[in-house]
Amino acid sequence: MANTPQSKKRARQSEKRFAVNKARRSRIRTFLRKVEEAIASGNADAAKDALRTAQPELARGVSKGVLHKNTVARKMSRLSARVKALTT
Repeated sequence: MANTPQSKKRARQSEKRFAVNKARRSRIRTFLRKVEEAIASGNADAAKDALRTAQPELARGVSKGVLHKNTVARKMSRLSARVKALTT
């Protein structure tokens, strides 16, 4: 249990941060799911559009510290390859 004023404040800040980061992660997952669904449907144009809208969200996740940059680079690379394979 937090006893000092500083530790109480840090606990409050931690809860707020957790809520914000949770919302960001959820938003990113939604964009990724849309890309996955477009790829599964076989619609190349929809997959390209979904990927194009997902990329800035992933990058924002890195800049806000929600995701690691290498994780996002790997996800973008793999999704791009799958979308590219769909078009050819």
